[in-house]
Amino acid sequence: MIPELLARCTFPPAGTAVDCAVSGGPDSLALLVLASEAGCRVTAWHVDHGLRPGSAAEADVVAQAASRWGAAFEARTASCEPGPNLEARARALRYGVLPAGVLTGHTADDQAETVLLNLIRGAGLDGLAGIDPARRPMLGLRRSETRDLCAESGLEPVQDPSNLDPAHRRNRVRHELLPLLCDVAERDVVPIIARSAGLMGGVRDLLDDLAAAIDPTDAKAVAQAPEPLAQMALRRWIQGETDDDHPPDAAAIERVLAVARNEARSTDVGRGWRVTRSSQRLGLQR
Repeated sequence: MIPELLARCTFPPAGTAVDCAVSGGPDSLALLVLASEAGCRVTAWHVDHGLRPGSAAEADVVAQAASRWGAAFEARTASCEPGPNLEARARALRYGVLPAGVLTGHTADDQAETVLLNLIRGAGLDGLAGIDPARRPMLGLRRSETRDLCAESGLEPVQDPSNLDPAHRRNRVRHELLPLLCDVAERDVVPIIARSAGLMGGVRDLLDDLAAAIDPTDAKAVAQAPEPLAQMALRRWIQGETDDDHPPDAAAIERVLAVARNEARSTDVGRGWRVTRSSQRLGLQR
């Protein structure tokens, strides 16, 4: 089973040192196993958010699996209080204590869920491209395969009850929307959505390359450029200058285009930043 799964993964060459985020669930345990079987020098990182009674003991599951596969082990604590936007807050805290470039155990099922969630939010190309494959070597695998691998390897994954809680929108997409779409399509739609994400990622990367030729601070150049390229150039410029995790939304970019066309002098682009226009130049100000 392992050789067949590895053939559909994108782990770095044998001997490469890699850090793996391992919660103890089936996907992350499969990541640990497959990275080790690929010949990488693995360090398994576990982060406890303290959200469940006994969650600290889950680190022991990861530590034992790491020892069995000859991987190093590191445990961190990043306490997160229950409340709104729990998933996003926990993710931000988790990445705050994990090393840069850490690998994660996302699968094709995660990709499909992410694309649908982004579509519901009204995302553009970035959102429709879904999860960036960089640092996600298992996007070619299915969640059922990671569970099978754990069972075959004699591993007992941690069961996170929050993965069944309908209060989290991802869970409703996972347990309600995707099964409904499969029923309507009379086929498994996960590979279809994942393939579409890959295509959208290619389109986005092409637009990125073409937009790189546009100086986003040159109002005239922005105003005269094809709108999709102008939007991309502005989005990347603002995101880079503000060091934000997410690009500005479509409405903000449309307002910036109005400034570039001299239809407005300045506009708010969120998070305390404004784009201004002076002497045919666009600038960012707090």
